[in-house]
Amino acid sequence: MKCPFCANAENKVIDSRISKDGKAIRRRRECLACGKRFTTYEFVEDILPMVVKKDGRREVFDRLKIRNGVMKACEKRPISMDAMEKIIENVEQACQEFQGEEIPSTVIGEKVMNQLKALDGVAYVRFASVYRQFRDVGEFIAELKDMLSKDKK
Repeated sequence: MKCPFCANAENKVIDSRISKDGKAIRRRRECLACGKRFTTYEFVEDILPMVVKKDGRREVFDRLKIRNGVMKACEKRPISMDAMEKIIENVEQACQEFQGEEIPSTVIGEKVMNQLKALDGVAYVRFASVYRQFRDVGEFIAELKDMLSKDKK
């Protein structure tokens, strides 16, 4: 593990703990060259399907992309980090359970939208407006009307 400050590969582990969710090991390290401390996390490597984009390109599943989208949608909303992490974990788990070597990006986007819709309407609409690439206000209003009519039922 290279030091993020000086890029030296020599360091020692000062403390190891299981993360709050129990899915990772948190290690506190100290660089032997510069003496600065940093934290690393060890996760079990999951086999995730390749993501097939709308244009046909394929790329490796990236949890960070989902996290960034969820964080942006929930920005300035009264939503806890725990709730956002739970959405990310649920979507990632659903992708792990997906039967097949490839998963369409549209399936992932829909899963995120369903999770956000249950959590916060504003965050859902924010995510949907970017994900569905609304071209005009009419499409945006149609989505809002659809969401409100489903809420009344």
